[in-house]
Amino acid sequence: MGALPVYRWKFAPDGLATRRQLRARGLRPGGQDVAAQLERPRRRREPLVAYLYRVDQAKPVRPMTPGRWAALAKANAARRICPQCSRDAGYVIPASLGTCVTCAYPDTQHAA
Repeated sequence: MGALPVYRWKFAPDGLATRRQLRARGLRPGGQDVAAQLERPRRRREPLVAYLYRVDQAKPVRPMTPGRWAALAKANAARRICPQCSRDAGYVIPASLGTCVTCAYPDTQHAA
C-alpha cells in the first residue's frame, strides 16, 4: 500500500467523507481501506487528522434489530445504577465520580 494522499482542512475532493459525514448520510465505510487523510493545522502542536473514505464504496448502515435495541437499553440502564448504593440515580453516573452524587458527597445537605 502506498502513501495516503493528504488534504488540508476543507480542501478534500468530492466523493470522500469522514466516518461522521458518512453516518450523517446513513452510510458506513463497510470494510474499505482509508482512501485519504485530512489534516487541520494547530498552533504549536501536531495537526488534527481525520481519515477519509470513498462515498461510492460505502454501504448502508445496518438497521437496529429488536435484540440490539434491548441490549442498548440494558447497557444504558446499567450506567444509571450506582455501584455503591445499588439505586437507580435517574441519570447517567459521571465517570469522574464513579458513584451517584449522593454517595460521592454524603456530607452536603440538599435543600428540598
